[in-house]
Amino acid sequence: MSGNWLEVCAAEEIDEEDVIRFDHAGRTFAIYRSPDDEYFATDGLYTHEKVYLADGLVMDEIIECPKHGEAKGAPVCVNLATYPVKVEGGAVFISI
Repeated sequence: MSGNWLEVCAAEEIDEEDVIRFDHAGRTFAIYRSPDDEYFATDGLYTHEKVYLADGLVMDEIIECPKHGEAKGAPVCVNLATYPVKVEGGAVFISI
């Protein structure tokens, strides 16, 4: 693969409504699979308490913080960075 696409895992390794942790170059990412079989990637640390989002739950298309539960507002004040995701040949790739 050319460019800055990184292979994360096989697509089948992420269950529907699940999230996994992916570490690369000293950074942590969270890779999600929605009930509609779509894949998403964000920074892997919750912006308020610095806990790993991969320890949380995905419900529908919302990530639930492992420390506070569903966080759609306070105490969250910083949005998560998101990254492009593609699935090719049965593998999940992110671009950072």
